[in-house]
Amino acid sequence: MMKLATLFLLGILAWTGLSPARAETPNVPYSTNLKADAELAKSRGVPIMVMFGSPHCPYCERLLSEFLLPMQRNPEYAKKVLMRRVEVGSSQSLIDFNGKPTTQGDFAKLHRIGLSPTVVVFDYRGNPVSAPLIGLGTVDYYGAFLDAAIDAGLTKVASNKSPQRLN
Repeated sequence: MMKLATLFLLGILAWTGLSPARAETPNVPYSTNLKADAELAKSRGVPIMVMFGSPHCPYCERLLSEFLLPMQRNPEYAKKVLMRRVEVGSSQSLIDFNGKPTTQGDFAKLHRIGLSPTVVVFDYRGNPVSAPLIGLGTVDYYGAFLDAAIDAGLTKVASNKSPQRLN
């Protein structure tokens, strides 16, 4: 009888979306401190990929669900890139790459982000390393475009590393 009650409770939790597996679903976090993100990226030797999006944007949701979230779940991408989101037009506070306070919206304006979604890959100094991916474009090739931008970022980050001195 106890097993039946437990199964019933687990079924309710799964049906309502409160299951433990759902709570662990990866997401691309919004950045609040790009300077700290850059320090983390530098320590890992990876670039930072920022998705500039806006609320209620169906293309942003599609980019997240079909590309970025699967990448976030793939451990190989953790070795290649640090992913963050910035909301275009938002007044949410943000520390920029230089450690200065701004807003997510003003940071997007600074980088001339006009359409959502736009993906920009930065090195850990805050320099864009490839052309931005504007809109969702051709979905069939979009994954390859993301990989090319990440690879450009990895190349730039690797070239920014100074060789260690041997004493």
